[in-house]
Amino acid sequence: MNNRVIPFSPPDITDLEINAVVEVLKSGWITSGPKVHLLEEKLQEYCQADHAVALASNSQGLDLILKVLNISGEAEILTTPYTYVSTANAALHRGIKPTFIDLKKDSFFMDEEKLYDAISDKTKVILTVDIGGVPMDYDVVKNILREKNREDILLISDSAHSIGAAYKGAPVGTQFDFHVFSFHAVKNLTTAEGGAITFNGDRENLVQVFKYSSLNGQTKDALSKMKAGAWRYDILTDGLKCNMTDIGAAIGLVQLDRYDKILGQRKKLSHIYHSILSEKEWALLPLLENDIMESSYHLYPLRIQGFTEEQRDRVIQELAEMGIATNVHYIPIPMFTYYKELGYDIQDYPNTYAQYANEITLPLYSILTSADCEYVAENVIKAVEKHRK
Repeated sequence: MNNRVIPFSPPDITDLEINAVVEVLKSGWITSGPKVHLLEEKLQEYCQADHAVALASNSQGLDLILKVLNISGEAEILTTPYTYVSTANAALHRGIKPTFIDLKKDSFFMDEEKLYDAISDKTKVILTVDIGGVPMDYDVVKNILREKNREDILLISDSAHSIGAAYKGAPVGTQFDFHVFSFHAVKNLTTAEGGAITFNGDRENLVQVFKYSSLNGQTKDALSKMKAGAWRYDILTDGLKCNMTDIGAAIGLVQLDRYDKILGQRKKLSHIYHSILSEKEWALLPLLENDIMESSYHLYPLRIQGFTEEQRDRVIQELAEMGIATNVHYIPIPMFTYYKELGYDIQDYPNTYAQYANEITLPLYSILTSADCEYVAENVIKAVEKHRK
């Protein structure tokens, strides 16, 4: 009997992270404070951005941008149906039904021609997604706006997966008006839960506005209020509550110090999958790097040529019975009950469905061994070829 168990994406936590959390717990201050501020400085430096604002999640970062910039009402937000639901939910939270752009055939990214055609007088935001750590071709989107004479449209990248990715030689984080990263437990770099907004410039002192808007609109954070005699504060807006804690930031600071090594291991494992699976004509391998970008190697989204959704699901179940956990990225948003009730239909997005139906995401994380990576690849081959018959 095989007792080998390979989880999908456990966090890479060492004694360094544990000791950093203990230090914060003993400090007497555990919510937003000096560790959050330091993490923001380090993220700003890492992404070569003018500003970084640490938050409780990527999802709330998207919400916060749209709220602070007052994107609502009749505004139109163009985005992808192939992402985690938080991307689209951010539009709904502002009373806007997102307009989904079908994917380009055999791609995880929106079709540029369809995006061009979808831009209307009401379009206020284009919200793209970096899938699996692979950056969107940001300049293609910018060129579309120039051609349409619509450079007034706000460009937001849901860069949840792409901390550490590169685009045209520069770190991801400043190519669009805003980038929003995720530091959730399964991400390359974790703060347990958390995220950050990065951007250049600071029109209307946005850093300060983001800060107080993430604290229910309160002008003083908790640390400032706790100083003797400093109890008085004001409320400037109906803000959200989405600040990061010093506990999470302490984890993130250690992770960021270790991140080059973490990325290197993910890259090595991704290339092991490539080297083994590339021998199979049915294996549609994910993009890892090309002449304009390098992935952050967050996911390994394998597609199986000619497979139906049902065949793919049988492979996932068979691997699970062997102790190998896999996943699917993503269930298209129009397939969810809530979105179907809003009037969306997956039949309107045939390329999106085609990407999903035969996709299987293999385990990829920095504490996965090379031997286990090879074991996963070999057993994926066995399971796929069994069900291709």
